[in-house]
Amino acid sequence: MFPIRRAQSPSDPTDAGQPPARRRGALLAVDLLDIPFWRRAAPALLAIVLVGLADLLSGRDRYLAPLMTVVPSIAALTLRPLELLGVCALGLLAVFGLSHHDEVDTINDARFLWGAMISYLLLTVFSAWVARVRMRRAAAFAAVSSVAEAAQRALLRLPGPVVGPLRLAVRYVSAADASRIGGDLYSVLETPHGTRVAVGDVRGKGLGAVQTAAVVLGAFREAAYDEAGLCGVAARIEASVERNVPDGEFTTALFAEFRRPGVVELLQCGHVPPIRVDQDGLAHVLDAPDPWVPLGLGRLAFGEPSSWDQAFGIEDVLVLCTDGVVEARHRDNGEFYPLAERVGPLVRGAARSAAELEAAVGRVYADLLAHTGGELRDDALLLLVTRTDPVWT
Repeated sequence: MFPIRRAQSPSDPTDAGQPPARRRGALLAVDLLDIPFWRRAAPALLAIVLVGLADLLSGRDRYLAPLMTVVPSIAALTLRPLELLGVCALGLLAVFGLSHHDEVDTINDARFLWGAMISYLLLTVFSAWVARVRMRRAAAFAAVSSVAEAAQRALLRLPGPVVGPLRLAVRYVSAADASRIGGDLYSVLETPHGTRVAVGDVRGKGLGAVQTAAVVLGAFREAAYDEAGLCGVAARIEASVERNVPDGEFTTALFAEFRRPGVVELLQCGHVPPIRVDQDGLAHVLDAPDPWVPLGLGRLAFGEPSSWDQAFGIEDVLVLCTDGVVEARHRDNGEFYPLAERVGPLVRGAARSAAELEAAVGRVYADLLAHTGGELRDDALLLLVTRTDPVWT
């Protein structure tokens, strides 16, 4: 759950769901008010200069001052109403000056001047109203964006950089326009049964996917504390999905449990297999010996899901992701992103510190964007996990 979209990383929310500074920043950014006034006014001021030069260079037999009416239209795109009136006042002075230069302010030709002035003033008033409407819409958009981020924080309950014996680094991008929430999900919990991780990808995107993600995450948070094994956790979530999610909807998921030194227990439910990167930078794709169907489709399968153990040492990095990462297409040839081929060198040595792990996830995400040309068309989640407990070898 990033045009280029910004990747989200864990941070501390306020009681309102989003820090006030970030809410103000969202409003400023969406209406360009985080840009200095002189830069926002530059297009309108440049139009004044260009019209003035065109009139002066064309000679007194060419009256081009009426072209100054483009100034209010341009100013309405970037300026506040009062700022627009100030800039347009300069344009009005320029109209007077050009009219005097072209000698159309005499008794006989004053009708041209009056026509230019009235047109300019009417368009200025209309443009000020447009600027006010634009600012109101920008404020509404910023409010929606703020609520969306608060909803994401309430839904995901983003973990800190360290949970139990695990160190985390994450990048999360929603493909939904003007939204920071999507159908990808993850959770990391310290439980009596060890530290448990869930990564999932809901079929589809948008509000329906968010609702399904909420069901899956809520069930995981309950079952992770109650169930002794990952299979029991998956069964509880499966039952909750069947009760609360419409038929035909499903969620791929991967569960991991860190309880014993040197080992991670995994359970795959139709999800992208994890990758273990060792201390030499070699990537090992951890395919399940007996993969299970996605959550929500369990009634269509025979048998039960089964977990398996994998070695996971102190120098290793576990790479978890959703299909938005591995199915991201190349900007030119349309090939999928080869995560297993590229991730090793990008995260090598990342287990040494939190700073290096965060830098590693940034490198992988930057490489992903370079592959796609800077745009992701699907929800994407990238989670790196290392062990902090020094007794692991």
